[in-house]
Amino acid sequence: METFTFPTSGRSRCAAWYLKADTDELVGPHGRPCVVMGHGFAATRDSGLLPFAERFTAAGFDVVLFDYRGFGTSPGKRRQDVNHRKHRQDYHAAVAWARALPRVDMTRIVLWGSSYSGGHVLAVAAQDAMVAAVISQGAAVDGLAALRSLYAGAGIGKLAALVGAGLRDLGRALTGRPPHMIPVVGAVGSDAVISSPDSLEGYRSIMGPSFRNEMCGRGILRIAANRPVLAADRIDCAALYILAERDNVAPTSAVRDAARRTGVRAEIESYDCGHFDIYTGAAFEKSVSRQVEFLRRHVGVR
Repeated sequence: METFTFPTSGRSRCAAWYLKADTDELVGPHGRPCVVMGHGFAATRDSGLLPFAERFTAAGFDVVLFDYRGFGTSPGKRRQDVNHRKHRQDYHAAVAWARALPRVDMTRIVLWGSSYSGGHVLAVAAQDAMVAAVISQGAAVDGLAALRSLYAGAGIGKLAALVGAGLRDLGRALTGRPPHMIPVVGAVGSDAVISSPDSLEGYRSIMGPSFRNEMCGRGILRIAANRPVLAADRIDCAALYILAERDNVAPTSAVRDAARRTGVRAEIESYDCGHFDIYTGAAFEKSVSRQVEFLRRHVGVR
């Protein structure tokens, strides 16, 4: 595994791992297929994604696994700012960097995302006709649906408190003061953004050493505008949607809507588990095996 940085929009850069395939089985005339992976909501590339990457490399895929600017080991003056538009810019930059790697077949690039990034990959694929396939796992594809789910589960008080924190941070930004930070995850009843019953233990089970349990409050105000479900009908490649049926973080109804919009090129695989269960144990084994099978069919040697 090699560590690199690549340029993204403006003068920003993102840190990444480059994992080379363990086998030459999928080498074609123009090189190997490559899976580009980004992390979920305010997370980092060392948070539960490496086991998936290692299964892909074992099957013959190269992997680029990166941190968004300002997260993990990526540089960036503004830290911990959840901004879906900038995250997508970073995805596009990661894809461009992967396509330029000497051993990678630029026509066999796969976008992989989970949770928040599971929505990002839909929006990026809708804008990049060269993407060969998409895997979207436990995805947050509709910010409005997520807020409605938050309201239903925690009530108007929790939603109002989060919006208030966002407005407070926005005010600090407008006056040039340091950001107002809020917890990403916490126990039920806490002031954290994510506080569903299994979220705290779920995060603890996968988060790596570079994860910081905080984010700029202004990120809350952007969630409603993050609706990659609306781009799903413009995806022109095979797309695998992995659903956790007992997901209480990312509404599964919105994911099914995204798959419906994608049309005949969409495949759905559903597991009876929670949002975080998909990263470990039996659910992980079933899901990652299905993902490798999907990739072999759609981006194997041509």
